[in-house]
Amino acid sequence: MNPELADSPFLRACRRRPASRTPVWFMRQAGRSLPEYRAVRGGVPMLTACATPDLIVEITMQPVRRYGVDAAIFFSDIVVPLKAIGVDLDIKPGVGPVVAAPIRDAAAVGTLRPIEPDDVAYVTEAIRALTGELGPTPLIGFAGAPFTLASYLIEGGPSKNHDHTKAMMYGEPHLWHALMDRLTEITLGFLRVQVAAGASAVQLFDSWVGAVAPEDYREFVLPYTSRIFAGMAETGVPRIHFGVGTGELLGLLGEAGADVVGVDWRVPLDEAARRVGPGKALQGNLDPAILLAPWEVVERRAADILARGATAEGHVFNLGHGVLPGTDPDQLARLTDFVHQASAG
Repeated sequence: MNPELADSPFLRACRRRPASRTPVWFMRQAGRSLPEYRAVRGGVPMLTACATPDLIVEITMQPVRRYGVDAAIFFSDIVVPLKAIGVDLDIKPGVGPVVAAPIRDAAAVGTLRPIEPDDVAYVTEAIRALTGELGPTPLIGFAGAPFTLASYLIEGGPSKNHDHTKAMMYGEPHLWHALMDRLTEITLGFLRVQVAAGASAVQLFDSWVGAVAPEDYREFVLPYTSRIFAGMAETGVPRIHFGVGTGELLGLLGEAGADVVGVDWRVPLDEAARRVGPGKALQGNLDPAILLAPWEVVERRAADILARGATAEGHVFNLGHGVLPGTDPDQLARLTDFVHQASAG
């Protein structure tokens, strides 16, 4: 890694080292809120875009050019590795990932094979091109965590209550553990491909794990997230762990082994630092909906987050979840500038 990249505010904050300013990036910063994104994605299905290196590079770069954020996040989707190993699924506009044949028995679990670099050659090609363009700006690779992937596979698509998922977890634990084992290996393989190609940090998205109680997380989820973070330790890149609605799980998310714990907007960062405990940086946590309010509101809330984030051993400013499609890009540009100016020195 070149010294300028290693010394970036984002990587320093992730490693709990002093930085020249609080770094900022936004989950879903490359997406529907940007007119340039809508222009290049026009008529192109999501999974096609995620497998086209030129599009991946362009979309990943768009928010870096527009906002001057401190990190880029690789443009992809959490179901890409599942599609790459042959799962029959699609991302339907306005719905999300839809699986043609939900996985609910041992035979279906047995069809999930490990991912190989050749399965996602377009990922390697895109990341190599991106690291050349990004220069001193870090690129974050990412993957969906096993629980969230399992939920999509078992339910057949997005779910409010995760009925089938929990029925398997509680009622067929051997089948659940077999599925989570396979998904853990797929996720590890996908993250390793990204780091080998040049990603300088990784984020594990466990979007729906907030549906699980702490004792169930410890039994049914923690062993697998821990395996992923332990397996990525040898790469030497910072590892970020994020889930939605995980206020009651923050200590366990930290225990899983990430270097940085992402916090949604429901828990103040100073309280999150207490729950997570020492030895971790935090990421977050402005409510994405606040960006729809007047700038004075955004500025006041952002200043409060910076003050609370200062109690953590390292702080990466972010939203508490992804940028909402109706967000004005000028608000994000102004917020990036504000965070940089307010935290400089």
